[in-house]
Amino acid sequence: MKILIIGAGNMGTTFGASFLRSSIITSENLYFMDHLPEKAAGIKELSAHPLAVTPDAWVSDMDLIILGVKPQDFGNLAGSLKAYMRPDQLLLSIMAGISIGEIKGRLGTPKVMRAMPNLPAQLGRGMTVFTTSDEVTRIESYTVQNLLNTTGKTIFTEDENQINAATAVSGSGPAYVFYFMNAMIEAAREMGFSQAEAQLLVSQTFEGALDLVNRGSLSCDEWIKRVSSRGGTTEAAIRSFDSAVVRESIKQGLEAARLRAIQLSESQ
Repeated sequence: MKILIIGAGNMGTTFGASFLRSSIITSENLYFMDHLPEKAAGIKELSAHPLAVTPDAWVSDMDLIILGVKPQDFGNLAGSLKAYMRPDQLLLSIMAGISIGEIKGRLGTPKVMRAMPNLPAQLGRGMTVFTTSDEVTRIESYTVQNLLNTTGKTIFTEDENQINAATAVSGSGPAYVFYFMNAMIEAAREMGFSQAEAQLLVSQTFEGALDLVNRGSLSCDEWIKRVSSRGGTTEAAIRSFDSAVVRESIKQGLEAARLRAIQLSESQ
């Protein structure tokens, strides 16, 4: 299977490295293209082929093409890429806001998949939601899902609109965790801990709490009850959060992200 990744940025190279680590493909079957020649240094250890700056006839030999460019760059890319596309080629887009219909229209290729990965994919701990056009076969979908699974875990959705929801929940989600962690670190500093101590306190607490959730069968609310005792310190904190409607504020933030994803999609 020959794979071309267009866009040699963080996510493109993350995908390439993950595919190679899984031994699904070899460097001889992995190609990169980017309009910035300086990106060549970042793919030397991943591909046996030099970085391509522009498409040419060799693009027709690819079995899977991954579109990892910025959404605003897709128009120019499509204009130069379309002439070399085969109608039976499989496309996987990780561009935010560009619909399957638009990709089909601009490239004239019916077999299109969309995916929304997130930053922990760099560590093989990512979360990716994906969908496919009707023309993609089950075998093709399964093959690409196996590739995506090398970066973490995946969820398939039949509703393309759920890609916007995934953008709000898991795509942007790591930033929400960092935001909450940062608030806890600042509070720990104000309570007298050093920066290093505060970071260790918070990071280890998050890591341990996630392990409890992942290895157990209890819900988050049930774990909160396990940690809390009547009239205790945890209860005092949770009551403060509730009085400040923290839970509702978080939900509102995610909805704001989802609506923004829709706006970006409509503006392309």
